[in-house]
Amino acid sequence: MKKLRRLLNTLDSDSAPEQVHDLRTSARRFDAAFKALGLDDAGIPKSVFKELGRLRKRAGRVRAMDVLTEFAAAIRSKDEAECHVRLLEHLGARRQKQAAKLHTEAKQLRRELRKALDQASSRITRLLREKDAGAANSIVANAAATAIRLSAQLSAPPHLNKTNLHPYRLKVKELQSILLMAEAPSRPRFVEDLGDVKNAIGEWHDWEELVGIASKLLDHDGTCLLLAELKRIAESKYGHGLARAHELRKTYLQSSQSKRKSAALAGVPRPAVWEAIARLAG
Repeated sequence: MKKLRRLLNTLDSDSAPEQVHDLRTSARRFDAAFKALGLDDAGIPKSVFKELGRLRKRAGRVRAMDVLTEFAAAIRSKDEAECHVRLLEHLGARRQKQAAKLHTEAKQLRRELRKALDQASSRITRLLREKDAGAANSIVANAAATAIRLSAQLSAPPHLNKTNLHPYRLKVKELQSILLMAEAPSRPRFVEDLGDVKNAIGEWHDWEELVGIASKLLDHDGTCLLLAELKRIAESKYGHGLARAHELRKTYLQSSQSKRKSAALAGVPRPAVWEAIARLAG
């Protein structure tokens, strides 16, 4: 919440990519932590989450243009220099437009939202201090139960493909956000691997978005070499993201040689997952 308040205060119409990314990430983690800890009795107005959600979506649109610009700029296409420049200019214009919208919305919400976050911080601090041991254990149990449920869901859907790989990433991201709440000198390997899978699938999804933008923008003769290169990279990123997701399942979920038992064991986490969840109690 401290980070969110600071970001709201410093955000302007030309915010650096790091600021935009931090705003989006901090808002998402605040929402995930609040739900996982079951702090419904903290007295925080629902409008706070609604307004943070609006800002997070705005920041997401700016962040997307930052990422796509970075990807596009890294491509070397001598034969399609004009198309390359055209694509970069288009992405830059969209980034500027989305950043201006984010700044406008942040200015409208800044004062009341920072005040609400101040109140939320005080209420949650007071609530946690006033909790007895049993209630505190209940809060930890809520977070652990959510993490267990999401860990078991890593086995679904049984077959991953281009239509369900991105929704699968959202479950991975939510689980990692909860496990990152644990205070520890180092992160368990499971948490790090969740991040790797999230990033790999996210990178593929971003490349697919870049292909979609370029397909509408670069339409000369239907044989643009730059567009063909973007599609090739996107397909490669899909293969990598899919492989990382399969590896995550194989490493952290139980399996069985028996077809009869495999369905029952498919969603059972291995010890490394339980160890990561147990750190929430720390």
